[in-house]
Amino acid sequence: MSGPRPTEGFEEMAELRYNEDVDRIRREEYPTLQGTVYLDHAGTTPYPQSLVEQFSKELTQNLFGNPHSTSTSSQLSTRRIEDTRLRALRFFNASPDDFDLVFVANATAAIKLVADCFKDSDRGFWYGYHRDSHTSLVGVRENAAEHRCFADDDEVDRWMHTLPNAGPHPSSGPVGLFGYPAQSNLDGRRLPLSWPGFLRCSSLSHNGRVYSLLDAAAFVSTFPLDLGDASQAPDFTVLSFYKIFGFPDLGALIVRKDSAEPLGRRRYFGGGTVEMVTCTHDSWHIRKQSSLHEQLEDGTLPIHSIIALNSAFDVHERLFGSLGNISSHTSFLADRLHKSLSSLRHANGYPVCILHKDPRSSYDIPDTQGPVVALNILNSRAEWVSNTEVEKLAAIRNIQFRSGGLCNPGGVASILNLTPWEMKRNYSAGQRCGNEDDVLGGKPTGVIRLSLGAMSTLEDITAFLRFVEEFFVDRQLPPGATSTVPGAGPSFYVERVTIFPIKSCGGWQVPSHLAWPINPEGLAWDREWCLVHRGSGAALSQKRVPHMALLRPTIDIEAGVLRVRYCGQLPSSVPGEITVPLSSDSLPRQTTTSDSIKSCSFSRVCGDPISPYIYTPVHIAAFFTTALSTPCTLARFPPGLSSRHSKLRPQRSSHQSQPTTSHPSSERYVPGTFPPTPPPSPDHRPHPILLSNESPILAISRSSVNHLNRLIPHNPTTASVFRANIILAQCGPGSEVPYDEDHWTGLRLRSLQTSSAAKRDGVDAGNVIDLDVLGPCRRCQMVCVNQRTAERSEEPFVTLAKTRRREGGGSKVFFGVHCALQPHVEEVGVESERRTIRVGDIVEPVRRTYNDGG
Repeated sequence: MSGPRPTEGFEEMAELRYNEDVDRIRREEYPTLQGTVYLDHAGTTPYPQSLVEQFSKELTQNLFGNPHSTSTSSQLSTRRIEDTRLRALRFFNASPDDFDLVFVANATAAIKLVADCFKDSDRGFWYGYHRDSHTSLVGVRENAAEHRCFADDDEVDRWMHTLPNAGPHPSSGPVGLFGYPAQSNLDGRRLPLSWPGFLRCSSLSHNGRVYSLLDAAAFVSTFPLDLGDASQAPDFTVLSFYKIFGFPDLGALIVRKDSAEPLGRRRYFGGGTVEMVTCTHDSWHIRKQSSLHEQLEDGTLPIHSIIALNSAFDVHERLFGSLGNISSHTSFLADRLHKSLSSLRHANGYPVCILHKDPRSSYDIPDTQGPVVALNILNSRAEWVSNTEVEKLAAIRNIQFRSGGLCNPGGVASILNLTPWEMKRNYSAGQRCGNEDDVLGGKPTGVIRLSLGAMSTLEDITAFLRFVEEFFVDRQLPPGATSTVPGAGPSFYVERVTIFPIKSCGGWQVPSHLAWPINPEGLAWDREWCLVHRGSGAALSQKRVPHMALLRPTIDIEAGVLRVRYCGQLPSSVPGEITVPLSSDSLPRQTTTSDSIKSCSFSRVCGDPISPYIYTPVHIAAFFTTALSTPCTLARFPPGLSSRHSKLRPQRSSHQSQPTTSHPSSERYVPGTFPPTPPPSPDHRPHPILLSNESPILAISRSSVNHLNRLIPHNPTTASVFRANIILAQCGPGSEVPYDEDHWTGLRLRSLQTSSAAKRDGVDAGNVIDLDVLGPCRRCQMVCVNQRTAERSEEPFVTLAKTRRREGGGSKVFFGVHCALQPHVEEVGVESERRTIRVGDIVEPVRRTYNDGG
């Protein structure tokens, strides 16, 4: 990368040459980025290969000892640590005469260190912070005696100009702290760096002092921080080096020496920070006085990470020259990306993207804007598209970015117009950090963030634009022709019944001659077991561990056991199969809530807390751990133990036979599109579930699978990727009707086998089961896992996203329907044998009635 951005007249020629330089660097130094569009540099930037090689050479050619010693190896470590400390200060043009640098784990650790020191002030402290602050800066308020959030820059300016009357109140003590980010980690806006100097002058005019705390973590990743003028510099600056170099995982607190006094109030002391300590008969200690960092760096420093930091400085300078060069490069790319996204339009003229950028910032002026583009996507009806759905599709195309609230609560609330009561309502409605509830109350709960770095290229920009155009730009207006749903619609029969005894593992196809029990929680033994991580207790899923598809459970009714074999390679010391009893009489110990917390075996499924039975035999844990290369064991969550219920509700309660249906002429029905969704049934009893995600039973239509395969250009999919319990096929000859299930509100299953009760009464009534249809099944990229080989591919999710996105509610992708036993089958006197399903059973869908306006 060479020099700043060229003048306008030479832009086209320089762009090509400039891009070629980055392409060469990327090809030689970043092999992990091959085939990947990486747009999450604000999270962490990738590290170059030569950095790892140079650091590895350092470790193999030198012996580094603990610096708290006088041995040769220890002194080498001490010398290299201090050299790197000085180099880090020079990197930010900070004179060691005016500044000290304290090594910490990351920027958050540095913020917490400052907060802890201020908390130990005799009378506490006052704290002010900017709305755009990272969560770690916001959290300081919990240590403060009083705190205030500034809603915008103007409010900060007014406060500073009236500081003698609006500073820390006497009740909270004479000391104050003002924290803010140099760059918003949400949208990349860069805030004024003049505030610390102005604050210092203002606060000197009254009793007490307000110190400045600058979060520079996002800022320094692509822009030089110049601390050359100590009189204007922040009192405390925090940052993370991995944001700049990718490696090592290390942070720093840069302290202006004239402002160090509050940090000396910290009560805690750790190893290496004191000269002497007495313990018995007297509690006395003397802190080290030679330097501030010796007082604050508790215990042994991360020696090898600091050695790696020195290598990072070398490689970064050799590859990119300076942060100024990186700033010119990334600003140019961000400007191109922002303009391109803002120009995208649907066929009806509606914008595709809503871009969140402060009107006062400009990509042409790097002092005001970093290389970050924050956005939300709209469909052609001006409805929000779910960020989760965008991210699922991006993963298929190997495009990586971040979405959500981005640990910036004030910023996201501001740009999305979310009031505190709305955020509390969203929490009550189930929104949690990292879950998929990202459009609630008609508003998105987070944004998509695209952030660029030193090795970003024009190809990255082009690839993301192609991705948005492929999946989210409607090029045609909706067709004007209308059609109606056929009056009676097709009948179906049960083609296949499959259960998944262990959640997210392979399915077991029920033999066609068996009548399989249906319980309120679903098919017997379906998703009654799961694999839990030995450390976190979280239930594993194919989404993160695709090789779970190679674990094939089998129900052996005659032997009364669940058999599990692994269809992959296992060492000879591990058996190829394990068995556990089906009977609930021999269950392993059940963890209680308190035991779960102590043993870390407490589990969660789709956000719901569960306390399952944990299998403790060593050979069971060894089998699953070896098969998946993940520390895990088997757990069981049998019927009767569950407190989980489906959040889905029947769209109406129907016990009658199939009605005739019709559409008003204003309605359009094309296979693959969705009809209007009716309101849920008001007289609904929640359906219990075991370990399934959303409902007791999942059903799909063979006709819909066949229709989908006709749309997939290559390598058609199999029905198994949808992991359905019931596959329904149309009866008799004639053309298939795909997606007929979109209109179902219920299913009536009739067995051709006569029940024993009916035989005794001389009546050929057959086995009749009524199921509620709870709604469509939302899909994710897990359908791209081949259930036979555990390999991932793009299909069928890519085609589903193009043809099966429901407008409204975040434009989510659906395929198949959720079902459950209708509540009346649980009434007293109904024989359990009547609640079974068998291959060949006739299925009569109960279809939704559409008001024809007459």
